[in-house]
Amino acid sequence: MIATELARHVATLAAEPKGINTQGIVTFFASNIAPILLAVLGVIFIGRASRGEISKVLTSSAIAIVGLAFIAGAATLFFVGDALIKLIFN
Repeated sequence: MIATELARHVATLAAEPKGINTQGIVTFFASNIAPILLAVLGVIFIGRASRGEISKVLTSSAIAIVGLAFIAGAATLFFVGDALIKLIFN
């Protein structure tokens, strides 16, 4: 009884290959990891500003803003490219 159940489950698992849930991974990083990293950057910026290193804070802030702009641009290009592919091939 147990052996036949086990064999049936193994056959079912072997017959259904599953991929990696990339959407779940991206959602996890966006909801859990990114806010923590932004909080760490904020603490570093506040620490530098309190020591009077305003120029380093401004430089780091500008670099962070440019990085966020690149990420937003990449996301935009992803959706624009998807729309173009659907337009051309449909």
